[in-house]
Amino acid sequence: MADTVAAPADDDEEREPTGFVFEDRPRPLEGIRAYGLIMAMWVRSTMAYRASFAMTLLGNLAVTAFDFVTILLMFSHVDALGGYALPEVALLYGLSATAFGVCDLLLGSMDRVGGRVRDGTLDTLLVRPVPVLAQVAADRFALRRLGRITQGLLVLGYALVTLDIAWTPLKTLMLPMTVLSGAAIFGAIFIAGAAFQFVAQDASEVQNSFTYGGTTLLQYPPTIFAKDLVRGVTFVVPLAFVSWLPALYVLGREYPVDLPQWVAFLPPLVAAGACGLAGLAWRAGLRSYRSTGN
Repeated sequence: MADTVAAPADDDEEREPTGFVFEDRPRPLEGIRAYGLIMAMWVRSTMAYRASFAMTLLGNLAVTAFDFVTILLMFSHVDALGGYALPEVALLYGLSATAFGVCDLLLGSMDRVGGRVRDGTLDTLLVRPVPVLAQVAADRFALRRLGRITQGLLVLGYALVTLDIAWTPLKTLMLPMTVLSGAAIFGAIFIAGAAFQFVAQDASEVQNSFTYGGTTLLQYPPTIFAKDLVRGVTFVVPLAFVSWLPALYVLGREYPVDLPQWVAFLPPLVAAGACGLAGLAWRAGLRSYRSTGN
């Protein structure tokens, strides 16, 4: 009796899937999904110790509040700072602090890239089927950073209640647009700074000078700074679009650098352009990465 030999399965024949099936998604959507999953993991870890989370949240709120306390101490000795009264400075402070708080919450871990490059732990991220940027951004997601956002919103609320502004629909829409665009601009600076760390490997402080230092700069009126500095944060590093330009439109004040009034409506476009350039910088930095080896 002849043996019967089973014919090999054709490569094109549909086979029964085994294990996990990964859906084909566009790369950006896959990155967003991965970011959300990693973030949810850290949030669950944080909320396992609710009392500890509450204390760290209040601590973060208190520490960031000292920035505005410093401004209050200044106004206890002067009536105006650079020609701006306390409520006007509070508006500048509230917009920049809230925008930076949103960005710091979502991308605050980007300054760890230099450390990962030095110790080689970035290699573990490269072998996973998830965009590296999403993994780095969501790593150690710190929910306590909500304290900075809360503090910024409180100061912004004080400014809006105190200021006598002739509100129009454009001025009303300007506030949420400013916060969202400002957060995106800060995010682009975070990512560009992280890309620079692929080359410098120990440049977190350089990155922080533009992020944490930038939000401190924007909390004060542009009139107290030299015009060369104001031009630099307008045309080179677009920090002025985070709060100065839209806030001065709301206040009805002129910008120290001669610019047309419609420039105040450009933050979304500036944010989109900055994010695009930051994305290219990140891709170039990641491609230049060389493992530390054994």
